[in-house]
Amino acid sequence: MPSGGACVSILAIKLYFCSGNRIGPDPQKQICVKKPIGMICGLCIVWVSCSAPAAVEEKTENRQAVRAIELLDSILKHYDSGRPGLFYEHYPNIRTRAAYLLADDTSGGDRVAFLWPSSGVWSAANALWKATGDTSARKLVECVLLPGLAAYLDTVRRPVAFQSYLSEAGLSDRFYDDNIWLGIDFLETYRLTDNPCYLDWARTIWTFLMSGRDSLMSDGLYWCEQQKKSKNCCSNAPAVVFALRLFEFTGDTAFLHTGQRLYRFTQSTLQDTDGLYFDKVTLDGVVDRSKFAYNSGQMMQASALLFRATGDTLYLREARRIASAALPFFSEPVRTGRDTVRLFRSRDVWFTALLLRGYAELYRTDRNPEYLRIFENYLSYAWECARYASGLLNSDAAGLRREECQWLLAQAAYAEMFAVLAQFDINSENKNDRLCKEKNS
Repeated sequence: MPSGGACVSILAIKLYFCSGNRIGPDPQKQICVKKPIGMICGLCIVWVSCSAPAAVEEKTENRQAVRAIELLDSILKHYDSGRPGLFYEHYPNIRTRAAYLLADDTSGGDRVAFLWPSSGVWSAANALWKATGDTSARKLVECVLLPGLAAYLDTVRRPVAFQSYLSEAGLSDRFYDDNIWLGIDFLETYRLTDNPCYLDWARTIWTFLMSGRDSLMSDGLYWCEQQKKSKNCCSNAPAVVFALRLFEFTGDTAFLHTGQRLYRFTQSTLQDTDGLYFDKVTLDGVVDRSKFAYNSGQMMQASALLFRATGDTLYLREARRIASAALPFFSEPVRTGRDTVRLFRSRDVWFTALLLRGYAELYRTDRNPEYLRIFENYLSYAWECARYASGLLNSDAAGLRREECQWLLAQAAYAEMFAVLAQFDINSENKNDRLCKEKNS
């Protein structure tokens, strides 16, 4: 079998991939099978060896990485749908309404997870791969997750893109932001492998995004291809990040200029006077003034990336302004024995993970560990105080509201945050590992 790095025509080939359900050592569960994946002419995939991955736990003493590994193992165990690379949306597998959809849920039958929560597992695995460099994380991405995500690929409509549910179930809505998260992860996998196939996929997604951009409201991307009623921060802010990543990897200034234009549109249309960002603007000019952590987090990250791309200190000042405003708005201090820890108010953990992406990008620029230490203490508290016997975490880190079931995306977001922090040595004392014990003593 060709080694990783070989780009192969996708017209009529099969990709070997692992159907094991652990990252760590469990050789009896690591079974390689042949399985066809969704294919599209003009793109390519990579052959990788799918032997049982080595135990990441044995190769790192990084506590954050170990926690990310343990949580990913719990995800692979408890959300296993029985179909390789596809997950259930909740554990226990309770069917609930996917409130984030615009159209009715017509998935029917034994429903697996929708695209958005499924893609979050890839983000977490990429972050762990970057933190550890371990081949088992690579095999999780290339042997399990990407073949699974191919099941959401829509080759019927043009431009080609990923839809919200399995293509075998028929056509479903195609969200621009869902595709952006995938595009960013394709570029991260490209960074980790230097395989041009992944850059090709990112460019394909970019083509789809540009089909959702027009001059109404002066500029900007819509949220959903099938319901072009609003231009949302969640599609425009990460589009800037995506554009700047494409510029970083290709050197094509067209991506930089598009990113700058989308940045100006989002800033002029949706930024509040405190520096944080509103949710969306409708085509009749009505602004939804809701504020979500991921929107401001993505504009923080975009600002830091624009500073690095251009050297313009105005962008760095803007990133710091957002960082300063976001922390008190989206988190609150909680007394725990002798100490205080900041816990994030939103139970949507993935929003918090996207906020961390912004702070991590700012740290790469100014090396100020203050904000990352707050996240480290928050995650340590959640690990000690809000973890179930299953190994999964309660979305409410304070543990005051126990959940009937745990959402896949929330668990993936926790794993991503642990893995992101594992990439840095911020010399934190991690004092909050003892906070839960002190609180209850």
